[in-house]
Amino acid sequence: MSKVVLITGASSGIGEAIGAFLVTKGYTVYGTSRNPKITTSQGMHMVALDVTKPQTIAQAVHQIQEKEGRLDFLINNAGMGITGPLEETPSDEMRRVFDTNYFGPLEVIKAVLPSMRAQKSGMILNITSIAGYMGLPYRGVYSATKGALELTTEAYRMELKGSGVQMTNVAPGDFATNIAAGRYHAPVIVGSPYEKPYGNTLKTMDAHVDEGMSPEIMAKAVYKIMNTSKPKVHYKVGAFMQKFSIVLKRVLPDTVYEKILMNHYEL
Repeated sequence: MSKVVLITGASSGIGEAIGAFLVTKGYTVYGTSRNPKITTSQGMHMVALDVTKPQTIAQAVHQIQEKEGRLDFLINNAGMGITGPLEETPSDEMRRVFDTNYFGPLEVIKAVLPSMRAQKSGMILNITSIAGYMGLPYRGVYSATKGALELTTEAYRMELKGSGVQMTNVAPGDFATNIAAGRYHAPVIVGSPYEKPYGNTLKTMDAHVDEGMSPEIMAKAVYKIMNTSKPKVHYKVGAFMQKFSIVLKRVLPDTVYEKILMNHYEL
């Protein structure tokens, strides 16, 4: 029997790549977007779901369970980017990103857990970010949302012991997607003390995405994890230096690591 997968944020980028790849492997895949304009995409069934609106989450999960009778995998991929000096980023935009990147995935988890627990099986993969392992300049809010999801997954895994439901984090580095176009960018304010360093950092971040790896690499990594009997707590997928930066943070003195980041961003 084909395994049933729900992927949030599957209309483009990493989510779309994962969904399309899993379809080729025989999975029944449901992808979501806030307002799907088509019913199928890349072999996925598209359903409406906005992670910031619990009613749409409940409706989508109910729709899938009614049709398929089960749900085997949740890939919590929906998210948004945000850049800006912390001092100058509007608080309502910070809250909006937390609602999308942190509270939203938790609401989806709550919606799927009862059925997974009832069938005594299921796996939840939370797509986080290597940026969640460190406070990055002008990406502090984004780093915080992804770091929070990483830590919450650690707690969830222990609470779910004995339920048959598994959970893990998958942290991608820079991949060639359209995430930069969908970010909220706090404006570069002329005369601000952040004008020059923030402007330069924006260019560096966009270049990293443009030069990023193919999303199919992430799709293959997710597929491999899905077929692991005992998934680890954390997975990192990306270029060697991006993954190695996490190791450096663990072993270097804080101020030395901070200096490396500042040099990287030319601050």
